[in-house]
Amino acid sequence: MDSIVFACPSCKSLNKLPKKEEYKKAICGNCKSNLLENQPIEISSEEEFNKLANSVTVPIIIDFWAEWCAPCKMFAPTFKSVAKEFPLKAQFVKIDTELLPSIAARFGIRSIPTTVAIKNNQEIDRALGALDEFSFAMWVDKLVN
Repeated sequence: MDSIVFACPSCKSLNKLPKKEEYKKAICGNCKSNLLENQPIEISSEEEFNKLANSVTVPIIIDFWAEWCAPCKMFAPTFKSVAKEFPLKAQFVKIDTELLPSIAARFGIRSIPTTVAIKNNQEIDRALGALDEFSFAMWVDKLVN
Protein backbone atom coordinates (compact mmCIF):
# COMPACT_ATOMS: atom_id res chain seq x y z
CA MET A 1 0.00 0.00 0.00
CA ASP A 2 1.19 3.51 -0.83
CA SER A 3 1.94 5.84 2.04
CA ILE A 4 2.55 9.53 2.69
CA VAL A 5 4.92 11.27 5.08
CA PHE A 6 3.49 14.34 6.80
CA ALA A 7 4.92 16.55 9.55
CA CYS A 8 2.76 17.19 12.60
CA PRO A 9 1.89 20.91 12.75
CA SER A 10 2.05 20.77 16.56
CA CYS A 11 5.37 19.00 17.27
CA LYS A 12 6.93 18.82 13.77
CA SER A 13 7.45 15.03 14.07
CA LEU A 14 7.29 13.08 10.83
CA ASN A 15 4.36 10.67 10.51
CA LYS A 16 3.97 7.91 7.91
CA LEU A 17 0.34 7.19 7.02
CA PRO A 18 -1.38 5.01 4.46
CA LYS A 19 -2.31 7.04 1.39
CA LYS A 20 -6.09 7.47 1.20
CA GLU A 21 -8.47 9.65 -0.75
CA GLU A 22 -10.11 10.75 2.51
CA TYR A 23 -9.18 10.38 6.19
CA LYS A 24 -11.64 10.07 9.05
CA LYS A 25 -8.92 10.09 11.71
CA ALA A 26 -5.15 10.72 11.76
CA ILE A 27 -3.22 11.15 15.00
CA CYS A 28 0.45 12.15 15.42
CA GLY A 29 2.47 9.20 16.67
CA ASN A 30 4.52 11.50 18.89
CA CYS A 31 2.26 14.13 20.50
CA LYS A 32 -1.16 12.61 19.68
CA SER A 33 -2.40 15.81 17.99
CA ASN A 34 -5.06 15.53 15.30
CA LEU A 35 -3.23 15.70 11.94
CA LEU A 36 -6.50 16.59 10.19
CA GLU A 37 -6.40 20.03 11.88
CA ASN A 38 -3.86 21.28 9.36
CA GLN A 39 -1.98 24.40 10.51
CA PRO A 40 1.02 26.17 9.00
CA ILE A 41 4.36 25.21 10.55
CA GLU A 42 6.71 28.08 11.45
CA ILE A 43 10.17 27.03 10.27
CA SER A 44 12.88 28.14 12.70
CA SER A 45 16.07 26.76 11.13
CA GLU A 46 17.58 25.67 7.85
CA GLU A 47 18.02 22.14 9.28
CA GLU A 48 14.33 21.97 10.14
CA PHE A 49 13.36 23.08 6.64
CA ASN A 50 15.75 20.60 4.98
CA LYS A 51 14.35 17.74 7.08
CA LEU A 52 10.81 18.56 5.93
CA ALA A 53 11.76 19.23 2.30
CA ASN A 54 13.62 15.91 2.09
CA SER A 55 11.01 13.80 3.94
CA VAL A 56 7.46 15.09 3.40
CA THR A 57 5.86 13.40 0.38
CA VAL A 58 2.89 15.74 -0.20
CA PRO A 59 3.38 19.17 -1.80
CA ILE A 60 4.87 21.71 0.62
CA ILE A 61 3.35 25.18 0.31
CA ILE A 62 5.81 27.81 1.59
CA ASP A 63 4.78 31.33 2.58
CA PHE A 64 7.87 33.57 2.42
CA TRP A 65 7.10 36.60 4.58
CA ALA A 66 8.57 39.18 7.00
CA GLU A 67 7.26 40.88 10.14
CA TRP A 68 7.52 44.38 8.63
CA CYS A 69 5.58 43.46 5.45
CA ALA A 70 1.96 44.73 5.50
CA PRO A 71 0.79 42.58 2.54
CA CYS A 72 2.35 39.54 4.29
CA LYS A 73 0.29 40.27 7.41
CA MET A 74 -2.83 40.63 5.26
CA PHE A 75 -2.14 37.25 3.57
CA ALA A 76 -1.39 35.34 6.82
CA PRO A 77 -5.05 34.63 7.78
CA THR A 78 -5.75 33.45 4.21
CA PHE A 79 -2.74 31.11 4.31
CA LYS A 80 -3.90 29.67 7.65
CA SER A 81 -7.52 29.31 6.53
CA VAL A 82 -6.67 27.55 3.26
CA ALA A 83 -4.29 25.17 5.09
CA LYS A 84 -7.31 23.82 6.97
CA GLU A 85 -8.98 22.93 3.66
CA PHE A 86 -6.19 20.51 2.65
CA PRO A 87 -5.52 18.15 5.58
CA LEU A 88 -2.85 15.57 4.65
CA LYS A 89 -2.96 16.80 1.03
CA ALA A 90 -0.40 19.60 1.43
CA GLN A 91 2.03 20.68 4.14
CA PHE A 92 1.88 24.44 4.81
CA VAL A 93 4.99 26.18 6.17
CA LYS A 94 5.94 29.78 6.88
CA ILE A 95 9.48 31.08 6.43
CA ASP A 96 10.46 34.48 7.79
CA THR A 97 12.89 35.87 5.21
CA GLU A 98 14.59 37.99 7.89
CA LEU A 99 15.21 34.95 10.12
CA LEU A 100 16.20 32.56 7.31
CA PRO A 101 17.60 34.60 4.41
CA SER A 102 19.58 31.60 3.11
CA ILE A 103 16.36 29.69 2.30
CA ALA A 104 14.84 32.78 0.67
CA ALA A 105 18.01 33.14 -1.43
CA ARG A 106 17.92 29.45 -2.39
CA PHE A 107 14.47 30.03 -3.92
CA GLY A 108 15.36 33.40 -5.45
CA ILE A 109 12.76 35.30 -3.43
CA ARG A 110 12.88 38.93 -4.61
CA SER A 111 9.60 40.23 -3.18
CA ILE A 112 7.23 39.16 -0.43
CA PRO A 113 4.80 37.71 0.08
CA THR A 114 5.78 34.95 -2.32
CA THR A 115 4.28 31.49 -2.05
CA VAL A 116 6.33 28.59 -3.41
CA ALA A 117 5.18 25.00 -3.84
CA ILE A 118 7.76 22.21 -3.71
CA LYS A 119 7.56 18.45 -3.99
CA ASN A 120 10.49 16.06 -3.63
CA ASN A 121 12.58 19.14 -2.73
CA GLN A 122 11.95 20.66 -6.18
CA GLU A 123 9.94 23.78 -6.94
CA ILE A 124 6.74 22.96 -8.84
CA ASP A 125 5.05 26.39 -8.88
CA ARG A 126 4.98 29.84 -7.28
CA ALA A 127 2.51 32.65 -6.73
CA LEU A 128 3.48 36.27 -6.17
CA GLY A 129 1.68 38.67 -3.86
CA ALA A 130 -1.14 38.32 -1.37
CA LEU A 131 -3.78 36.24 -3.11
CA ASP A 132 -7.41 36.30 -2.03
CA GLU A 133 -8.73 33.16 -0.33
CA PHE A 134 -10.58 31.79 -3.37
CA SER A 135 -7.61 32.27 -5.75
CA PHE A 136 -5.15 30.80 -3.25
CA ALA A 137 -7.38 27.76 -2.56
CA MET A 138 -7.74 27.16 -6.32
CA TRP A 139 -3.96 27.42 -6.77
CA VAL A 140 -3.34 24.86 -3.98
CA ASP A 141 -6.09 22.57 -5.29
CA LYS A 142 -4.40 22.48 -8.70
CA LEU A 143 -1.16 21.36 -7.03
CA VAL A 144 -2.63 18.56 -4.93
CA ASN A 145 -4.99 17.06 -7.54
